[in-house]
Amino acid sequence: MPRPAVRRPFVRSAILAFARPLAILLATRAAPAAAQEPTGTVTVLVRHDAAPVRGAAVRAEGMAAATDARGRAQLRLPAGPHRVVVQHLAFVPETVAVSVAAGRDTSVVVELREATIEEMAVVVTVTRSGTLVGDQPVRVEAVPREEIEENLTVAPGQATTLLAELAGVRIAAAAPGLGGASLRIRGMPGRHTQVLTDGLPLLGADPGAFGLLQTPPLDLARVEVVKGVASALYGGEALGGVLNLVSVPPGGDPVVLLNATSRGGRDAVGFAPARLSPSVGLTLTGAADRQRRGDPDGDGWSEVAGYSRESVRPRLFWNAAPGRTLLVAAGALTEDRDGGTLPGRTLADGTAFPESLRTRRADAGAVGRYLLHGGLLVGVRASATAEHRRRVVGPRTERDTRSTAFGEATVGSAAHGHTWVAGVAARRERLNAPDAPGVGFARTVPGAFAQDEVSPTRWLSLSASARVDRAARYGAFVSPRLSALLRPAEGWTVRASAGTGFALPTPLVDETEETGLAPLLPVAGLRAERAAGASLDASWTRGRWEVDGSLFASRVRHPLEAHAAAQPGRLLLVNAAGPLRTRGVETVGRYVAGPLHCIASYTFLDATEADAAGGRRSAALVPRHAGELAALLEDEKRGRVGVEVGYTGRRRTGFDPYRAVGQAYVEVNALAELRFGERALFVNATNLTGVRQSRWDPLVAPGPGPGGRRATDLWAPVAGRTLNVGIRAEL
Repeated sequence: MPRPAVRRPFVRSAILAFARPLAILLATRAAPAAAQEPTGTVTVLVRHDAAPVRGAAVRAEGMAAATDARGRAQLRLPAGPHRVVVQHLAFVPETVAVSVAAGRDTSVVVELREATIEEMAVVVTVTRSGTLVGDQPVRVEAVPREEIEENLTVAPGQATTLLAELAGVRIAAAAPGLGGASLRIRGMPGRHTQVLTDGLPLLGADPGAFGLLQTPPLDLARVEVVKGVASALYGGEALGGVLNLVSVPPGGDPVVLLNATSRGGRDAVGFAPARLSPSVGLTLTGAADRQRRGDPDGDGWSEVAGYSRESVRPRLFWNAAPGRTLLVAAGALTEDRDGGTLPGRTLADGTAFPESLRTRRADAGAVGRYLLHGGLLVGVRASATAEHRRRVVGPRTERDTRSTAFGEATVGSAAHGHTWVAGVAARRERLNAPDAPGVGFARTVPGAFAQDEVSPTRWLSLSASARVDRAARYGAFVSPRLSALLRPAEGWTVRASAGTGFALPTPLVDETEETGLAPLLPVAGLRAERAAGASLDASWTRGRWEVDGSLFASRVRHPLEAHAAAQPGRLLLVNAAGPLRTRGVETVGRYVAGPLHCIASYTFLDATEADAAGGRRSAALVPRHAGELAALLEDEKRGRVGVEVGYTGRRRTGFDPYRAVGQAYVEVNALAELRFGERALFVNATNLTGVRQSRWDPLVAPGPGPGGRRATDLWAPVAGRTLNVGIRAEL
């Protein structure tokens, strides 16, 4: 007979009936042993150059925690040896061995090294604390490497194109006869922006109308911008803001970029990195740039200045351990720039008016940081720059030599929720202008400063900084700054900041960039410029969207102006009768969906100055309204294609006999890049709408202007529609 089938429900019930009491018995016996297993806590303090790192993931034995605003996280682990892993998007992961003692707290400090990334989670250095851009109480706008690469192919020989993408930042024409350009932040004159390279003033105390035009961006890892009064951070040269160009560290392959434009431009730029050892590396950047003089309207005047430029910059990097680094940089540049009337051509009065500028510059500098075992970070910065210039303005030839020497020593640490830094600095500036008597100067300005950042809660961070500088004949200047960062809700950040600053008188103003120094009468009796500014910024992020907005205002007392003097053809430098006031709004919206990147920005800027007849008027060449809409499709393997539409509103002209208010205009730009492995072919079209100021009015005044100048101020593009093509190759 067949055996009867076994009923599975009965078997399962029998097994469970037997197993349940057995499991309870075993658990009861094991529970005391588990309860008696010794444990302890591990407190992990995560730092980057002595600054706390917020939001780092700390893991060990299946346990995990995230660091708070103080860079602190705790884990409870069984007694004995363990390996703790610390990870953050912006840093190289670190693993440390920890021995946990039963019933005790074991503390360990983990120093992270910055990683090369393609996200906005970057560590900024311009605010001195060395923390993530999102954790800074002071608002810092960082242009990352991928955005630099997008704009790199448009103008490989200069850094101005990528800066024009920032809301509230404008590249204004200067020295129109020679094609110069100055960086204006929120309507402030270009001389009030401190331009640094790896934290050093390698372009001198004032980059003038040509410094950024002579800086190739191929070796830039990112650009850091602080808008508004920043004297508390960097002294009198930062009255309007700070721009820091951060170089690419050694690593990767050499890169060569070749470019040609339809306006007669040629660029050849190369970047070569090398590793001598795990802790020592070198980079070398070299560029050769050419531009043929252009006369689009055929009147004999060079609307497009010509130039021939060569530059080289080697860098040495030493990184023995986190917080122990050294960067040594040097540079040399030679440029011959020509403008004015073309050879064989004359102005309407039958005279020729040539313009030329010969520049020779050399610089060297070093930045060192050493983290002591107690968590104290010692820093040193030093640099020296010398520049020789020979300029021709019509019938006049003048020479000048400019030099800047800079040194700074700091000490800082992070403890008890505070990240602080204190230091001393000194800057030596000298201008020797033998063809402009009474204009040259030599001065040394020592200073001392301190800054403290604290996060009393997870949603609030505060920063306070102050600086004292002393200059002979002008006395002492105290420049404080207070900033706050709030996180009221998920996805929201709000920043508020206010500060004051100063700037010492200088003959290197916008007017002398156009005329040269020789027309300037001897400088005497001037007062230092004093400024106060405040801003309120808000940012909202959710999913694919990010929206930023800013309200700002500033007031500059005793602003410098160059007026036409009673003597024909001469200029007189004076302090204006009333202040320069600026106020405005910036908004930026970003949308990212896979390969699609969209951005829209709008800036309203109301800048007013004292009128010589009494009352107030709009500041010259500052548009009240400006906006941009751009879209980019990018595939890392195939390439990118994009288009942008920019609007520039009307603004008051300065020296322009033909009109008092410049026209509004729209520019359309397009870019395309096709990649073939390690090679890329690019094509860019700028100003497709063909906007050109000479379509409205001539660029040459009917007679000499202040200081003998002949070119009018530029309030619109002058080159017109331009196409450029090139190739970028990794070797």
